[in-house]
Amino acid sequence: MIQISSTPSPIPSEIFALIALLVLSLIVLLILRYYLPLRTTPAYLLVPVFFALWLPATIVLLVPIDLASNASTDDDTRGIWLPPRALLVSWRISYWLTFVLTWFILPILAEYSDAGYREPKDRILYSLRQNAQYYALVFGSAVLGLVYFFISYGPSFTSLKGLILALAYCWGLVLAIYLMGHGLVAIPRNLIRNASASRRLRRLQTEAPKLYEKMEDAILNLEDLEVQVSELSKRKTGSARDFQDWIEELSDICNIPESRPRNILPRVDNDSRIIPTVITEKYLADLTRQLNRARHAKSRYVDEWDHLLRNAARTQAILDSSASKKLDLGTSPPGSSFWEKTTVLTPYTRYLLYRRIVPYLRIFLGVFLALASACIIWSELVKAALPSLSVIRFTVVHHWTGDSGRVGFAGQLIAALWIMYMCAAALHSVTEVKVWRGRALVRRNTAHESAFWYAGQVARLSVPLSYNFVTFLPHQIYKETTFYNILGQYVDLTPLGKWFDYLFPVFVLVPVCATLFGLYGKVKRFFGFGVDIVDEDEGAQTSYGTGSWREGRDLIERELNGTSISRRLDEAASRSTNGQGRTAPILTVPSARNEGTRTPFATSPSYRDLPARRTAQSSRSDPLNAEPEDDNFFANLSHRFKNTFDTMDTPKWLQEIGDGLKKPKWMGGNDAAGESSSRGGRSDSDIRRWFGGDGRVRL
Repeated sequence: MIQISSTPSPIPSEIFALIALLVLSLIVLLILRYYLPLRTTPAYLLVPVFFALWLPATIVLLVPIDLASNASTDDDTRGIWLPPRALLVSWRISYWLTFVLTWFILPILAEYSDAGYREPKDRILYSLRQNAQYYALVFGSAVLGLVYFFISYGPSFTSLKGLILALAYCWGLVLAIYLMGHGLVAIPRNLIRNASASRRLRRLQTEAPKLYEKMEDAILNLEDLEVQVSELSKRKTGSARDFQDWIEELSDICNIPESRPRNILPRVDNDSRIIPTVITEKYLADLTRQLNRARHAKSRYVDEWDHLLRNAARTQAILDSSASKKLDLGTSPPGSSFWEKTTVLTPYTRYLLYRRIVPYLRIFLGVFLALASACIIWSELVKAALPSLSVIRFTVVHHWTGDSGRVGFAGQLIAALWIMYMCAAALHSVTEVKVWRGRALVRRNTAHESAFWYAGQVARLSVPLSYNFVTFLPHQIYKETTFYNILGQYVDLTPLGKWFDYLFPVFVLVPVCATLFGLYGKVKRFFGFGVDIVDEDEGAQTSYGTGSWREGRDLIERELNGTSISRRLDEAASRSTNGQGRTAPILTVPSARNEGTRTPFATSPSYRDLPARRTAQSSRSDPLNAEPEDDNFFANLSHRFKNTFDTMDTPKWLQEIGDGLKKPKWMGGNDAAGESSSRGGRSDSDIRRWFGGDGRVRL
């Protein structure tokens, strides 16, 4: 490879670049196949999403090639390089296609796929209306920036082009720095935490009740919409006659059998589910959109629940293998990949791998990535003040000649790894963020609008992160690159853009500290609200009614053992649907006992178990029926103080102090001055009675 890269002819490098592009295309196709069914997905989705993933991947490939092609004219130390004209054309195609996809094509197609209308014209109009507010904000900011550019440099095409590129870069940099800062901490921390199988299982058990509740909510929401469609399909006259084909399509989507047992009880929001008297096109479009979102939400949470059950069963098997020194993971599920179905290792070697080797590999990789994250954060902090202290510049530029240097093949490989890790940290945060309208990536069943949105985030974050990495290198190197001529010179066109590019990355400390010290959960617990961006801290205590790890443990056990009531109802429904001539059995659930049984049914009931009771408990929980929680040190200390003072008898001399005094009427006094008795060692003049109650502390 050194001989190929050192030859003056660019043909070997061009061949290498073409092979790399083909490999990237294959990887992107495999990613699309993992999240989308390729045969049934329309072309208007596959083609833009493919290019939205493929073009950022080519940018990661072009940056190291650009560094080696323009860092020096000495061919003896060059890596993979391209001629200036080929490099310029490649950058123009990659950058401008990514720009158009990010700001115009993907947002419009995302709302188009989520419109709910049947006709393409109506769907396009709906998409334009939904994006009108977004584009109004963008163009409003552009007008303010245009005034600044015209005052500084006069009205010209260069000023207009510089404005567009600088604003797009600055907005992408703000989002990229925040998401990358969270990911630089979350990725190494998750690897180190998951090294211990027992802690990993405890974390899964803690997440189980919350995820199961979300899955039940999604199923109930879909059932409500299916009932609404079923009632709508019964209308054969009036305004419903004009949309009969549309209503039949909705009925086919729902596919509700007549013999299906339902658990529909009156709910609080039933008033919003009433079918209007006049059926309009807008109502049917809204119903179609809600139905599609509900179907994908159910698919999402069912997939996440199945994934959690598989991980819990796998982790429990790893823990149980410590006694027998043999690990048997059982048969692979039907949807497993080829590598999961392949069994090469023996039970003993599998035990050694998963119990002895993999935990240490996780710790080693977590520590290594933590050091890499520290290097990136340090380079961001010293980039403006002390650029010579950047660690990344010394790992990429190996051949120094005075103040300048050359980038060889090893430096190109390291540069590509740096960029991929920075992009992976930002994209990891995108998948964890819970404020994006319920979007999620589901295996083989991702919603079209979610696919467009995630592809748009990949395209949006790749360019600012790549250029931010280039600025870690010396000025003599990155200012000679084609990437700087395409984007960098317009970012540095004004002092405002130049200083923003150098100083804003320092704010990476904000998401880093917030994630490292768990500030998100602290702010949420202190103010009662907050942006749920990261998961709760591992040691955070759950409140009553939200589900503990014990409840999650029993919930996972009854699901894996097949004793779940929801599963039994589904099996009964399938038997009645298949025409076996048997009605759904009526199951009786034993009442909860205060002792806290350890049977699989010792969990809080789900929606399908006791829907009426669940509805009442959605607004407030019942601490008396909840399982005892593990309190922290301060809670235990406060309970001890309360019990001590409650059981203490009041001294006689203290009781006789108020015998000659009379309470005023506003304090509950009466004519009998000495009528205040001390029941159980407690006086009626307890200050806690001023705030209501009978002297007990209300939690």
